[in-house]
Amino acid sequence: MIKSGRHFYETMEPKIFNPNEHQDELASKIVVGLERISEVFKVMLWEKAKNIGLSPIQIQLLIFVAYHKNELCNVSSLAKEFNVTKPTISDAIKVLVKKDLLIKDYSLADSRSYAIHLSAKGTQVVKDTESFANPMRGNLETLNQADLEQLYSTLSKFIYQLNRSGLLSVQRTCFGCSFYEMKNRSHHCNLLKKDLFDKDIRLDCPEYEERSA
Repeated sequence: MIKSGRHFYETMEPKIFNPNEHQDELASKIVVGLERISEVFKVMLWEKAKNIGLSPIQIQLLIFVAYHKNELCNVSSLAKEFNVTKPTISDAIKVLVKKDLLIKDYSLADSRSYAIHLSAKGTQVVKDTESFANPMRGNLETLNQADLEQLYSTLSKFIYQLNRSGLLSVQRTCFGCSFYEMKNRSHHCNLLKKDLFDKDIRLDCPEYEERSA
């Protein structure tokens, strides 16, 4: 039965972006904070993209390809990585190949698909653009070490939770890795054969292997 009138509005969850409703609701205020941080990230990326004549997604693709293994650098994987459609990724790659920033590699076992690599020119563009987020890092470095470690611990757990709930399609954190286990109340990596502090947890581990369900 649909509720109506005043009682209906009293039982609704707080409206996240209404400052008059969420002052006593911490989760909503954190969401607003994260939204503002994401705006800063987008503005910095747009500014860099505008200066060199590329789109934000094109810059992100170049930076991702520079630091990730071949099997993650194909249309299907990149579409999942950036939460966009395959045609969007294909169009971005087409432009970057035309600009001589990427090279298509058809040497994969599946002849219908290809991986992508940076050209020499693409490598230089990455060097010129990957610093776009440095102002954000600079501001974080003004926090004391204890606050930074607490923030990182919470952030890493939250990212994994977003993935578990289906809101984040790709994650390569320790928490979802087959090498990770909680051992004697401590994080433990069976690949490195050592315990990990909260600050040692990785958000994007090159050795990540998804844990089976």
